[in-house]
Amino acid sequence: MADDLKCPQCDSEHVYQDGSLWICPECAHEWNPQAVASGSGTEAAEERDVRDANGNPLSDGDSVTVIKDLKVKGSSLVVKGGTKVKNIRLVEGADGHDIACKIDGIGAMNLKSEFVKKA
Repeated sequence: MADDLKCPQCDSEHVYQDGSLWICPECAHEWNPQAVASGSGTEAAEERDVRDANGNPLSDGDSVTVIKDLKVKGSSLVVKGGTKVKNIRLVEGADGHDIACKIDGIGAMNLKSEFVKKA
């Protein structure tokens, strides 16, 4: 076992291996030592590159415009093409929905970056 291996979050020495991950029983942090050593841990996740339909980079707080009519799942509402959405947030969503936003008349929802362009 790796006696010198410590939890990167709380410095606990009581870590154990489960498959390719190491787990700390004190703070419940899980990590891959190879990913941490190569620098592809949480820093790489924060530096995600989200781009709109035209290839322009998006960031938190940007305004975007919807480029086509989008049906709202589970509802009869439609987000019309040309709708401007202000103050977006980039998130790691399921199924490629990487923009969280609030649209007037519809409410909070998630969008895919491939259906918007930077305003």
